[in-house]
Amino acid sequence: MPLAAGLYYFAHEPEGDDQVPVILIHGAGGTCLHWPPEVRRLEGRRVYALDLPGHGKSEGIGKQSIEEYARVVVDFMKALKVRSAVVVGHSMGGAIALTLALKHRRRVHALGLVGTGARLRVAPAILESTASEATFETAVQMITDWAFGPEVSPELKSLAAQRMAETRPTVLHGDFVACDAFDVMDKLGKIRVPTLILCGTEDKLTPPRYSEYLREKIPDSRLVLVKGAGHMVMLEQPATVATALQDFLAEVL
Repeated sequence: MPLAAGLYYFAHEPEGDDQVPVILIHGAGGTCLHWPPEVRRLEGRRVYALDLPGHGKSEGIGKQSIEEYARVVVDFMKALKVRSAVVVGHSMGGAIALTLALKHRRRVHALGLVGTGARLRVAPAILESTASEATFETAVQMITDWAFGPEVSPELKSLAAQRMAETRPTVLHGDFVACDAFDVMDKLGKIRVPTLILCGTEDKLTPPRYSEYLREKIPDSRLVLVKGAGHMVMLEQPATVATALQDFLAEVL
C-alpha cells in the first residue's frame, strides 16, 4: 500500500481516468478494509480508501476530535494533489465527511454518508469499556454484537471483531470520545453539495431515524435504506452499497 501525508491507503486508479476521485473514510476503530472490494474497486472510478492515523497501517496516533481527523484528510488530499473529491464516510467517517463539507467546502464535490448521523452520542458502556485495557476485549465484543444485522454470518462477525481488536485501546477510545462530542444538527442546512445517505434498516448504532434526519435537513440529498442490514451495511451487503454509490456517482460526476 502507498503512503501519503503519513497515511497508508488503498488506491484503485483506472487507466486514463481524470474524474473527481472518491475518498472512502472508515469509522471508529476501523481501517480501509471496512470497505469491501466491491466498494474499493468501483468500476471506472478512481477510489482512495485510507487508514486514519493510528489505524491499520498508518503512522501516528489517533485523534480525539472529528475536526482534527478532517484536517488529516485535507492534508491527505493535498499530498495526492486532489483538489476535491466525492467524500464517502461510514459512521465516524461520515462525521468527518460532514465536517469537511461544512469547514472545507471546496474540497468536497459530493457526499456519501453511510450509517452515520449529525450527532453521534456514544453509549456510556462503550466509552467506559474502551477506556481500560482490562475491559477492551469485552468492548470489542459488545461493539461487534451491536454492529451487525441479524442475518450476518458468524464468520464475518468474527473477522470484524478480530480486526477491531488489533486497534490500540487508546485509539479506539479516542475515536469514541470524538464521536460523542460531535454535533452538527443545526448546521446541516448549510451543506450545498449532492448527498447520498445510506443506512441499514437494522442498524442499532446509528438507527435509520438518524439518516432520515439527515435527509430532511440536507437540501440536495437522497436516502437509500438497505433492508435487513445493520451498522456495517457495506460489509453485509457490499453489492447493494456499491450499486447505490455507482448510481449516485453517475449523477454527480
